[in-house]
Amino acid sequence: MIQLEINHNIAEVTLNAPKKMNALDEAAIAELGQAYTDAADAGVRALLLRGEGRGFCAGRDISNVDPANDDAYDYLGKIVTPVLRLMAEFPAPTFAAVQGACLGVGLGLAIATDVVYVAEDAKIGSPFANLGATLDSGGHALFTERLGAHRTLDLIYTAELMSGQEAVQQGLFSRAVPQDELLEFTRERVAKAAQGATGAFLASRELVAAIRDQRIGLWESMEQENVTQGQLCSTADYAEGFAAFQEKRAPKFSGALLNQS
Repeated sequence: MIQLEINHNIAEVTLNAPKKMNALDEAAIAELGQAYTDAADAGVRALLLRGEGRGFCAGRDISNVDPANDDAYDYLGKIVTPVLRLMAEFPAPTFAAVQGACLGVGLGLAIATDVVYVAEDAKIGSPFANLGATLDSGGHALFTERLGAHRTLDLIYTAELMSGQEAVQQGLFSRAVPQDELLEFTRERVAKAAQGATGAFLASRELVAAIRDQRIGLWESMEQENVTQGQLCSTADYAEGFAAFQEKRAPKFSGALLNQS
């Protein structure tokens, strides 16, 4: 179900079960984690996650789940969450192209990705009111932080879905584009990121995560910026960036990480 292709320092991970809207069972989640591990081991400089067919990912595959014997905590806490953490810590910038359904665990995949571009008519929200279940995979945190408590509970109680355009307008994701342009649009930006200064990108991701998760304020975040900038001074990409600017040419970054020269 999970396909990994690596070309030109870019990993493209595809959820390829379009007949079931790329819904994920335990085996597929394990495959997804292995794809990210393999891509990291290959030293790629950017990663694209996408879904084949009409939908990005409709969430957990519950077609064969017996609710009487289901252990949702085991699936979410022991199988899904570790993979989401692995995705969020991937050692290069990550992008997702989201079309159609992006629900449940599928929404979690998007949350664990650095940059998410959505089709204007994508479907995002919490369908769980119809299942007697609750929003999972980080959805409560994302919705409450970006939409506020009232709008979050409105989506949960009603099971109404937002379009991709609405989700971007309300601050959930980065940009909405027409569906027929989404993949090309995303691939272009992934290719550009793959040629960038990876160490600086990951340093910014770490700072953003600290502001989001640790709620550090202006002056503490500024101090972390200062420290990080000082560390970046010793990297080859920092030297190359300044040299390219002074020589009036395009930089050629190696993608060296902070602890490398």
